[in-house]
Amino acid sequence: MGRHNFKKMIIWQKSIDFVSDSYALTKTFPDMERFNLISQMNRCAVSIPSNIAEGSSKSTDKHFKTYLETSLGSAFEWETQLNVAYNQRYLDKKSFEELENKVLQIQKMIGSFIVNLNN
Repeated sequence: MGRHNFKKMIIWQKSIDFVSDSYALTKTFPDMERFNLISQMNRCAVSIPSNIAEGSSKSTDKHFKTYLETSLGSAFEWETQLNVAYNQRYLDKKSFEELENKVLQIQKMIGSFIVNLNN
């Protein structure tokens, strides 16, 4: 099939919103994390919709799938970093659970999209 309009894709839209969530969260972290966890989490968050958008330009679904897998990897990486932040007590349990649910939803959506491209 190939070439999808990424702006119309729900996974891209939710991922773009998720970037804002990541930035809002990391603004509350201690300044000592500026070049560590803050930078890493925001780069991962931005990577999710960026790879969806870049992959959508590819001429085949096989190539698009590679970018979706990278996007999914970034979502899993961000989830791990969320756990690190929670363990460091940079956010409360309620915020942790809300953000974890959002990233899990994005992971499921990307995973489903990959499965659908394979069929």
